[in-house]
Amino acid sequence: MSIYHACDIRGIAGQELTEEIARKIARAVGVKLSGRKVVVGGDIRLSTPLFRRIMVEELAASGCEVVDIGTVATPVFYFALKNTGAYGGVMVTASHNPAPYNGFKLVLGPEPVTEADIAEIERLAAEGAGTTGAGSVSLVDMADSYIAYTAGMAQKNNMKVVLDAGNGATAAFVPRLFRELGYQVVELFCQPDGRFPNRSPNPALAENLAALGEKVRQAGAAMGVAFDGDGDRVAFVDENGRAVANDGIMVIIARYYLEKQPGTIIYDAKCSMVVPEEVVKAGGRAVMARAGHTFSKAAFIREKALFAGEISGHFFFNELGYDDGMFAGLKVCEFVAAHGSLAQLIAALPAYELTPDIRVPYTGTDKEAILETVAARLADYQPNLIDGVRIEFADGWGMIRASVTEPLFTLRFEAKTHERLLAIMRILVEALPEVIQGAVREKLPALS
Repeated sequence: MSIYHACDIRGIAGQELTEEIARKIARAVGVKLSGRKVVVGGDIRLSTPLFRRIMVEELAASGCEVVDIGTVATPVFYFALKNTGAYGGVMVTASHNPAPYNGFKLVLGPEPVTEADIAEIERLAAEGAGTTGAGSVSLVDMADSYIAYTAGMAQKNNMKVVLDAGNGATAAFVPRLFRELGYQVVELFCQPDGRFPNRSPNPALAENLAALGEKVRQAGAAMGVAFDGDGDRVAFVDENGRAVANDGIMVIIARYYLEKQPGTIIYDAKCSMVVPEEVVKAGGRAVMARAGHTFSKAAFIREKALFAGEISGHFFFNELGYDDGMFAGLKVCEFVAAHGSLAQLIAALPAYELTPDIRVPYTGTDKEAILETVAARLADYQPNLIDGVRIEFADGWGMIRASVTEPLFTLRFEAKTHERLLAIMRILVEALPEVIQGAVREKLPALS
């Protein structure tokens, strides 16, 4: 599979993403950013120092004024972009992917990077394109200013909370940030280690939160907060150690902001319909976005939203202008401190029949053609094409989309009753071409 994805560049370091390819990518980025001030940072992966050095060298050689901020979490990189007045930059990270991976998150200007931007970088790199100029490099430590700024946007709190950095890039930042605000911090896996020895860097999977749940129960903490490898995604467990779905977390954060003022809340197409329903109840305007970091960010900017959330754990904040998993942890803690336990808040939400992501491997190159076929077969249902093919009803919905980062389709369904859930599943599955329908039915034994 290509290392060039819809939102970023990512692959297995040393195999798919080699030193030679990284240099070509860096030169291609230099063509786009030549003469600009840019920020370069990197996470704690073992291959990151090499790729960060390549990026700094090649951007400087391309005529960029490079601000090298060293080893940081991605929210610190976004803060540095804003704080230094840089036009763009590169964060060396593979985010939530396993340890062997690495990649580049690109900022090429004030607007989020697009699929067309990534395609252009791919083309320029393949052509060996580059440019030269009188660039420069300065080393800047952003840790103190990030902590001071972010703490200044939050409230003091003496809540006991377990912070699970997963040995990732937040390990050097998040315990310090929470303690700055008075929290009783219990650390879990807060030693940076690019091998990720204790759990996968993806906290969106409930099995990766088992140790955090146990630690919360042992410590008698109010909640646990877990971060992905680079800190722009977050997950939560309640005071009983149970993982909390990010749909519920999005409702909590939306309420936090809508209590203060009316406004727009962005949610992604994979979220439970509980999210838009509760946003409207709280006096907000709910707007759906395509799933994916840059798509949510684009909607967040376009709609001038108070907050935007993704089921994956990306949360964007108006007062920051970017997404920050650490800041999201603070906002959830503040709301819980004011309104009661996290478990009780989640239990009070409507509970519909919602499937997890149903992941169906598919290595063919005709994903878009398959989705077009599905859309045509479901034309009577007026499918929503914002993200794959989605059919919507008053009491439920179903969707199929092509993953932008992996060779697979994902399906997801929700309904207010189990019988209705099965009915919606059948409508969508029967519209699938035979080339994929059999594999889907194997994943959905309830339909047999």
